[in-house]
Amino acid sequence: MGRPKQLLEYEGETLLNRAIRLAREAGASPVIAVLGSDYETIRASLQDDTSIPIDNQRWRQGMASSIQEGMRALRLCAPDAAGVLLMGCDQPRLTVELLHALMAAFDASDKKAIVASAYASAHGVPAVFPREKFAELRALQGDKGARSIVDQAQDSVVDVEFSGGDVDIDSPGDLAQLR
Repeated sequence: MGRPKQLLEYEGETLLNRAIRLAREAGASPVIAVLGSDYETIRASLQDDTSIPIDNQRWRQGMASSIQEGMRALRLCAPDAAGVLLMGCDQPRLTVELLHALMAAFDASDKKAIVASAYASAHGVPAVFPREKFAELRALQGDKGARSIVDQAQDSVVDVEFSGGDVDIDSPGDLAQLR
């Protein structure tokens, strides 16, 4: 992309600051931002001083390393958490309302189901994972994300429709097309 994706601007704010703001407005706490390449530059751009930036020095190992780092941080700052909301910063159609709906569905469940966004005939993030899935999240390897855990738990997944969830930013062209 020529620069960190997290620092691309959409609707007047960087993708990362937007994601952190939405998570905070939805009531997520703590908000942990796992950063990899260009950590110092991205960290310096954070506008929310209550979020917890984590330096994933193993970012070259793939997406799973970021999930592992986030789960380590969660264990330290919220050891009794009943669940974890996992999300990226590259879904421009993400809304506070969707995050509220995911967390409300988790609160209404028996806290053992995964509550996942449903889009493009699949499940994905953002998603809320119950404590019972924390070990599986920590055990992910390589470029395998949390979707693999959702796919394996099909019997205990609650869907929340995410219109536009399949729209993500992987290139400057994707962002230009959105505008």
